[in-house]
Amino acid sequence: MAERSFAKEVEKLRLGEGEEFRGEGILAITKALLECGVGYVGGYQGAPISHLMDVLSDAQDILEELGVHFEASASEATATAMLAASVHYPIRGAVTFKSTVGTNVASDALANLASGGVTGGALIIVGEDYGEGSSIMQERSHAFAMKSQVWLLDPRPNLPSIVKAVREGFELSEASNTPVMMEVRIRCCHVHGSFIARDNQRPPMTVADALENPRRDTQRIVLPPASFLHEKEKIERRWPAAVDFIRSRKINEFFGPERGKIGIVCQGGMYNGVVRALQRLGLSDIYGETQVPIYVLNAVYPLIDDEFLDFCSDKDAVLVVEEGQPNYIEQAFGSMLYKAGATARLAGKDYLPMAGEYTGQVMLDGIGAFVRDFAPDILSDRHRAPNQNAEPVAAPELAQTVPGRPPGFCTGCPERPIFAATKLVEQELGPHHIASDIGCHLFSIMPPFELGATTMGYGLGPASASAFNAPDAKRRSISFVGDGGFWHNGLTSSIGNAVFNQNDGVIVIVDNYYAAATGGQDILSSRADNKSKSTKHPITEAVKGMGVKWVRQIDRTYDVGKMRATLKEALTTLEKGPKVIVASSECMLNRQRRERPLMQKAIKSGERVVKPRFGVDEDVCTGDHACMRLSGCPSLSVKSLDDPLRDDPVAHIDHTCVGCGNCGEVAEAAVLCPSFYRADTIHNPTGLERFLDRLRRRLIGWLQARRERQRLNFAEA
Repeated sequence: MAERSFAKEVEKLRLGEGEEFRGEGILAITKALLECGVGYVGGYQGAPISHLMDVLSDAQDILEELGVHFEASASEATATAMLAASVHYPIRGAVTFKSTVGTNVASDALANLASGGVTGGALIIVGEDYGEGSSIMQERSHAFAMKSQVWLLDPRPNLPSIVKAVREGFELSEASNTPVMMEVRIRCCHVHGSFIARDNQRPPMTVADALENPRRDTQRIVLPPASFLHEKEKIERRWPAAVDFIRSRKINEFFGPERGKIGIVCQGGMYNGVVRALQRLGLSDIYGETQVPIYVLNAVYPLIDDEFLDFCSDKDAVLVVEEGQPNYIEQAFGSMLYKAGATARLAGKDYLPMAGEYTGQVMLDGIGAFVRDFAPDILSDRHRAPNQNAEPVAAPELAQTVPGRPPGFCTGCPERPIFAATKLVEQELGPHHIASDIGCHLFSIMPPFELGATTMGYGLGPASASAFNAPDAKRRSISFVGDGGFWHNGLTSSIGNAVFNQNDGVIVIVDNYYAAATGGQDILSSRADNKSKSTKHPITEAVKGMGVKWVRQIDRTYDVGKMRATLKEALTTLEKGPKVIVASSECMLNRQRRERPLMQKAIKSGERVVKPRFGVDEDVCTGDHACMRLSGCPSLSVKSLDDPLRDDPVAHIDHTCVGCGNCGEVAEAAVLCPSFYRADTIHNPTGLERFLDRLRRRLIGWLQARRERQRLNFAEA
């Protein structure tokens, strides 16, 4: 169950020749694929490209009508290997995944694909997850394109340019027999706009047709001596073919006057930011009519020498706007200018930050400084002075008033009690080395749990603890891996590795029924019925199949006591070999997405519905707050009382509570206090329930009145 359904939006994919398509970048990419006659599509979800996979999943009826094969790949390596269908057959294929973690995983398949080359167009759409909104290590896709000699497109972030890049990406791939990578940033994926559609095309050859007419060419297989010839072919034939195509089709664009004292070269994805900065400097309007010549690299690899040198021929200085590091483009252009003996000054990272996202203010400061140094005469008097940023408003108490907000588990997350149990076990047995993994469970490294020492990659949590397998150690390591990571890479790289090497550590597989961190997509072990995928394959069976003997299944992670006891057993048992605990409970976000509409519908139709809510008895709570230190739920906060005899605030559960019961379970398992209570809200109660409610209210009212009458009144005395 993905976090968002595109069931309504995908109907736009049926638009034909001359009709106007309106929507966001993700939908535009899908429409462009269909217009290009793509034969098969695959990929792995991950920001900012997750929704492209969701769109394709929701559009399967349309894909089937056109004879397009689609599948959600087990990993980015699987997706890239899928493009092998384009090696021998003239079938256009496309895959998509997040970068750079995705390109890391895919690099082996990518290198082999690029070595042998392709016959049909092969397009790799990567979500360039770089900058302040990213959730991963900061690297660029550019290095992978250069390493494997695949061509890299970076289209301007507007729908016509995105669609054009998809079309030209396939054509460039076929013209040079080379896979093409197209990077799209967050703004590119979710930008809204319009373009004039074309008719969808059935692939001239489908994958079914290829199966009926198998082909093979040993020269395309990566095996000596052919593999030695592939490198020579890349440089002598494929590279020149790509350069000729990019030049002849004018994939790169020029804006502004043909000649000028200065110029700006930018990646396509940076174009909007450059124009906005020039507008703020009075050198462009909002439509991109600029007074400064701009050379836009929609193809950032390979670069076209004569295009760049011609652009620089009459200029005193040229600024390269290249986000991220290393500055590959700037280095390449510097080499071109040096070899050509050109006199133009090349600027780049000396005016713009070496690393980090190029936000609006960064662009304004860098481009403004460049123009003031080399062409101050084109600026108005108002803009000739350096940018004067507004003085920051003094807020000395802001840090005390508004605490930092690190990433954390959602309200009601079933993973929170797993780490509460881990904390309780460590209180009893002492600290352990804990290896973390990619996924929601990685939030356990933050307060209040502060568990986990490393994270090495998706599904590699247990593998990253494999060195801590000392026979003479008195403690075992603990490692975590999610169900998404388990199926992505963990089954072999982590579980199989632990079995083969007789690792004696404890492995906790956090099973929340979905690839939750990427948007809630179904996986092999999902409990949901999926009409196009095979689900309901137990993780425990896969683990046992790999040879693990000590396996425990917990079907309700909110049972903190059971979770703690099982973890303690795993850490203290005399049995050798890996100990695997599969801790299962459904992701609360997906559960709420599924249940809330059904509950609202039932309430409106008059059905009896019970909704549990939890609270804290203020008279019983001691204000110790140990419950928060072992829970960290966003709905669990503090409340100050009016009672002058109570100095400390008490625990309080706010309206965001989803009734998971974790706070009470933690309090009980940790032997804290009995202040937590459960109250059921009944919608559309029966007649008997209404009568009992009135009876209870009267009885409680009578008891309260009697207590008031018996209370001493010092005012009368």
